[in-house]
Amino acid sequence: MNSAIKRIAAKEMSLFFSSPIGYLFLAGVLPGLLLGIVQMVLISYEARRRNFPVEARVPLRELPRVTWEAFPALLMPVILLGCLYSGITTPTEAAAAAAAYALLASALLYRAVSLGGVYRSLLTSARTTISIGMLIAGALVFNYVITIENIPKTLAAMLKAHELSPLAFLLVANLILLVLGCFLEGTTILLVIVPVLLPTAQALGIDPVHFGVVAVVNIMIGLVTPPYGLLLFMMVKIAGVPLKDMVREVMPFLGVMFVALAIITFIPDLVLFLPRLLGYKG
Repeated sequence: MNSAIKRIAAKEMSLFFSSPIGYLFLAGVLPGLLLGIVQMVLISYEARRRNFPVEARVPLRELPRVTWEAFPALLMPVILLGCLYSGITTPTEAAAAAAAYALLASALLYRAVSLGGVYRSLLTSARTTISIGMLIAGALVFNYVITIENIPKTLAAMLKAHELSPLAFLLVANLILLVLGCFLEGTTILLVIVPVLLPTAQALGIDPVHFGVVAVVNIMIGLVTPPYGLLLFMMVKIAGVPLKDMVREVMPFLGVMFVALAIITFIPDLVLFLPRLLGYKG
């Protein structure tokens, strides 16, 4: 029975990683690690420059105990990503499942949350959700204006009017996506603007998986780019700090993310290395 289950699981995993979604998942691994590394380097530098307090080192003999105690918490991203990439749930349902697991783990296993604490958390979450919902509603109105004014078609016509090399096109696409990310909500860029750019990218011989990862990284950077970065407003609401202070502190992170974006743009093999290992022919 166990061997049959293992064979079915192995077959399903093989089918997943040989599918377009699997290739996109693999294509994002190394760029994601790169983004994490450049930000960790920046955080380490800032921590040393500002002399942030440092906790005592955990002795090596304590590592198994600490890992075991943290194991229930470490399972949360496994549940989130497992539900998401297996197709069992939608992204919203996966987030809800992870939140429910976090609540149960903190209340039953770690005994860190009381009934009153749950009520206060729900109240704070409701207030934050309302304010973020108003921001998203405003963004959707702006997105509607962009669509009815045929700005995507105008953009496509402008790109076709100039004979660009693949590298020049990627630079122009990065600039367009970064500028639009300052004002538009990410879903609109992904559904309205990227389909306009993709045919030109393919006509120039740019790999669609590579272009897709470049576009997603641009959209992610747009979420923290002033003046309208959805995550900026979320962080301001959660941290309770003025927007100008948040923008000032996020600028170095934008700088290192631009460096990572340039590396991802100029070195397609960084994106395509893992998919090609598993049979991608692009």
